[in-house]
Amino acid sequence: MEKSEKVKEQILPEVSKKERQKLSHDCDVCKKSFSSKCNLNSHKRIHTGEKPFHCEICGKSFSQSGSLAKHKRIHTGEKPYSCNICGKLFSDNSALTQHKRIHTGESPYHCSVCGTRFSDQSVLNNHQHCHTGEKPFQCDICGKSFSHRSALTNHKRIHTGKKPYSCNICGKLFPGKSALTYHKRIHTGESPYPCDICGKSFTMSSNLTGHRRIHTGETPYSCDVCNKSFSTSSNLMTHKRIHTGEKLFPCDICGRSFTQHSSLTSHKCVHKGKKQSH
Repeated sequence: MEKSEKVKEQILPEVSKKERQKLSHDCDVCKKSFSSKCNLNSHKRIHTGEKPFHCEICGKSFSQSGSLAKHKRIHTGEKPYSCNICGKLFSDNSALTQHKRIHTGESPYHCSVCGTRFSDQSVLNNHQHCHTGEKPFQCDICGKSFSHRSALTNHKRIHTGKKPYSCNICGKLFPGKSALTYHKRIHTGESPYPCDICGKSFTMSSNLTGHRRIHTGETPYSCDVCNKSFSTSSNLMTHKRIHTGEKLFPCDICGRSFTQHSSLTSHKCVHKGKKQSH
């Protein structure tokens, strides 16, 4: 090495060496650069689909050791991350970060179409399908399509009858984890989503979002058949059954079907009244 090069090595700050090292580990597929060979190897599994980390309990495989460690907490019940505000425990740090936004009111992710804000990026991604009408997740059994992967997963349990999530208080079973979480708030009375306008609290963030539109008058969901607008996507879906004639709620007593659950509930009172009159 020439004397000038040695001098340059001595006077260049350590950070410059690190910056140069970042460019020394390149992915030969997408050309992305990494600071270490270990990080590069982890990244390359995205391209190869390799999942070398196996759960010895259920056999599920993962591409990253951190993902396996997080998964195993499902089996062990370990929750090492605690909220310093309310003490609630979580199995991973990202869930804790999202939870703490309930206390802070932080909603850093906003919809570019309707302006609705969300505390979690994945919830925003799911929400945006409401505007685009996109339903990329299709059931391979009946062909029905869904805008959310979780909705497809829950739907497929209609075919299998599987309800893997049980309430440890009353024993009731649920097809999805979120449904169990919301159900347990019946027992605890927890309503962690308060309206900053009137103070009313809700068990679900989506219910709070819909409620706030009562105050703002916002109706961002419009029917593509008659252009009528609604404050929530669920109200829009219920309305569209008027046009499609779809009746998802059958009476288990007489077999008559209804477009809305509330109509079914009212109808069943007719049967109840007949029983009482006999």
